[in-house]
Amino acid sequence: MKFPSSTLVVLPALLSAFVAAVPSPAAFDQRPFQNTHSDRLQPSPWYNVPGRLVEWFRGRHKPCHASSNKAESLPPAHTFTRYTGDLVLRFNISTQDEAASLAEAADTLLLDVWEFAQNWVDIRLSKESVPLLLGLLPSSLQNSHTPLLREKALAQAIFDNYQKHNAPSLTTSPSHLPTRRPFSPHLEQATGAESNLFFADYQPFTVIEPWLRLLASLFTTHVRHINIGLTYEGRNIPALRVGAHPTNREDPNPPKRKTILVMGGLHAREWISTTTVNYIAYSLITGYGKNQLITRLLESFDFVFIPTLNPDGYIYTWETDRLWRKNRQQTGIRFCQGIDLDRSFGFEWSTTDNPCSESFSGDTPFDAVESRRLSEWAKAETENNNVDFVGFLDLHSYSQEILYPYSYSCTDTPPGLENLEELAFGMGKAIRITQGHGYEIMPACEGNVAASSSSKGARQHLLPRMELSGGSALDYFYGNMSVRYAYQIKLRDRGTYGFLLPKDHIIPTGKEILNAVLYFGGFLGEIYDTDAFKEVTLTKPAEMETLESEDVQKDDLTAAVAEDVEEMMIVEDEERAIVVEDLLDPAEVNWELKRRRRR
Repeated sequence: MKFPSSTLVVLPALLSAFVAAVPSPAAFDQRPFQNTHSDRLQPSPWYNVPGRLVEWFRGRHKPCHASSNKAESLPPAHTFTRYTGDLVLRFNISTQDEAASLAEAADTLLLDVWEFAQNWVDIRLSKESVPLLLGLLPSSLQNSHTPLLREKALAQAIFDNYQKHNAPSLTTSPSHLPTRRPFSPHLEQATGAESNLFFADYQPFTVIEPWLRLLASLFTTHVRHINIGLTYEGRNIPALRVGAHPTNREDPNPPKRKTILVMGGLHAREWISTTTVNYIAYSLITGYGKNQLITRLLESFDFVFIPTLNPDGYIYTWETDRLWRKNRQQTGIRFCQGIDLDRSFGFEWSTTDNPCSESFSGDTPFDAVESRRLSEWAKAETENNNVDFVGFLDLHSYSQEILYPYSYSCTDTPPGLENLEELAFGMGKAIRITQGHGYEIMPACEGNVAASSSSKGARQHLLPRMELSGGSALDYFYGNMSVRYAYQIKLRDRGTYGFLLPKDHIIPTGKEILNAVLYFGGFLGEIYDTDAFKEVTLTKPAEMETLESEDVQKDDLTAAVAEDVEEMMIVEDEERAIVVEDLLDPAEVNWELKRRRRR
């Protein structure tokens, strides 16, 4: 959609008012990395200007989401029709025979296995299928199950995941706006993303994609918007490269750059993984230059953030089926679409002959378009762009686990096992210190180990997996791409809500995983750059650290903001216009504009 010339004529006037409201940089103590124990950035006088700009914009173009019609906030009606009679049962398993029987029965009935943990299995099924399932199980499992989500509870949890009209009004007075706190990412403190409305709810792909472009356009010193490739349905797989390094500029001979890849959303229904990747990216981007550890990390490493490798499936969960897992690729059976991306990578790949399975890995390695695109992109980065992948974090849900290689086998010991375990336990401690939530540490293959006896010294047996273990992204990046530190992190919770984690958990989950990522980066920093990281600890409070003060000319601010606003407002469809509403703290934008001036 193109805007009329009158729209662009009005923009400079609005931007002049926007800039006139910006307080003088001298109003803040901006000494570099200077700890301040009592100072707090107060809500800026121009805090609500972006919202008012959007309000004016919406008034002209009236995006459908801005309507007060409550029905427009409801999820697709057929989602409720699909799951009206469904529930989620948890089976407690204690022997190898029980696990084998449950696996065979679930496969026979084509049931949706939500999670297969150390001693329990969660399965979604229709109420009518419960007797059929129990009839295929041994007597020991007949009464060894409890409902996690009953029929109405499952439907309500699905409903609650979709956005409601509960955000603050654009015309809310400043006294009623949430207090903006300075960025201070630490194990015990809030981040700059905590009061950002983007993280007050789960966001659809039509918001996430332009939001990523917005970040790249505002924080040009250390952020680039990149594209991993095209999905099966022809969509871009967007990502951000974050790092204060020449690789973020057009350099014909960029130096070799150590890179950490953080991605989520391989499974479409795991919304918390996508929003957590966004949370970490935003926190690192806005923390650069203000937090000492983050600044050192971004000067030593590039971070590549892929919020969802599966845009087709993610969009399908918003428009059609909230609990869809796979991509949307056509298979050999017309009515059984989709391939499990996390089983389609070409390392120890294996498959079943049933495309209707939730874990179908395709007919050949890299049969899934999106996994093939990621592999091609990663190889091109290492071969052509002097990139050295040294870290890999693959976020999933749920069960609160930190898993390290291998996934395909427990008999093959990965090289550097002690280092993998040491770093995993360190990340687990960082998470636990944040808000007290425990994440179990284990190799990925042992996510399904259960004791064969209740006695303390009983030998443990590997129980058969409910899904294929070969072809995982974790094993591929560790085994084929030689990434020394590769992990899969399964986020909250442990089954109360499963994949339907309420939005109230978005920020707490983001905070604890952010601290895990900071620990992860600090650990790698000590390995690759001892001098820069030897005095950095994550157990002491990290106070707000600011940039040095300097005058910023009004004309420079106007030009910079005008360029960014024009870029983000001229979009192809009206729905994307909502991305400019309160997505960034104005204080963070002000920091970046001053950084541009310094350059």
